[in-house]
Amino acid sequence: MAHDHSYKTIHSYHFGWDNSFPAALRTAPGETLEFHIVDASGGQLSAQSGLADVAGLDFAKVNPVTGPIFLEGAEPGDAVVVELLEFAESGWGWTAIIPGFGLLAPEFPNPALNISHYTAQAVEFMPGIRLPTKPFPGTIGLALAAPGHHSVVPPREVGGNLDIRDLSRRAKLYLPVQVAGALFSVGDTHAAQGDGEVCGTAVETPMQLRLKLDLWKGAGLKRPEFDLPTSPTSHLDKGYYATTGIGPDLFHAAQDAVRGMIDHLGREYKLGPEQAYMLCSVAVDLRISEIVDAPNWVVSAYLPKGIFS
Repeated sequence: MAHDHSYKTIHSYHFGWDNSFPAALRTAPGETLEFHIVDASGGQLSAQSGLADVAGLDFAKVNPVTGPIFLEGAEPGDAVVVELLEFAESGWGWTAIIPGFGLLAPEFPNPALNISHYTAQAVEFMPGIRLPTKPFPGTIGLALAAPGHHSVVPPREVGGNLDIRDLSRRAKLYLPVQVAGALFSVGDTHAAQGDGEVCGTAVETPMQLRLKLDLWKGAGLKRPEFDLPTSPTSHLDKGYYATTGIGPDLFHAAQDAVRGMIDHLGREYKLGPEQAYMLCSVAVDLRISEIVDAPNWVVSAYLPKGIFS
């Protein structure tokens, strides 16, 4: 995406959600805007970073979001319509195991880091493993009605750290408004991610993002909804290998499915546990296969075999 000065570009960013933050820009519905997005480390990591940089991350400076944007006419009960248009990828990204964070945090207490390089078509995660590039913002949302500062880590009814990898080009996201002007912000751009983002990070990367903000008056939505232009799966289809987790708790079943996939990646592809766990985060899709046959539910983890050369 070449920079086009006919669009307003927003560079200012903030940490967390707070409806008292001053707007970086006021705009009318229907405008297209460009956002300069810092990676999820807030610029603390680079293509030259190592393990010490992961261990030394300042968590007060992670996951900045660019904005906020005051959308004129937006009121509680309305929805902001976000149409994602174009991404300008930076060409490099990072995936990390951060101690204390992720689906299997107790089993992976040590930091790990993987640097990827990518084009608009493919991410080279490591030699012999190439993922389709599918850029999207992991964090995208509005200010909450509740006063004060709110962490950016958990997703909420107004959006936020959703990590929905299908919110890529031409997708439309509908976000329920809780405060006048909506106060929209976006950040945490990814070059690729599996459904679940199980180690806690995707292929984290700085980008520029162009999107259009519109207004759906009186929408009455309770939570985010979205509309996709194509099939959600973007893998080159050479088949899948899947592992499962089965039990009365979806979280534990998801953990077991990922543990099984880490074992499979070690057996079949000779990946170490940390490499396998990070690969699960960027390429493996978790699905709820069954949630009606009490007392046990089934979570499946799908590995696209086409990523291996």
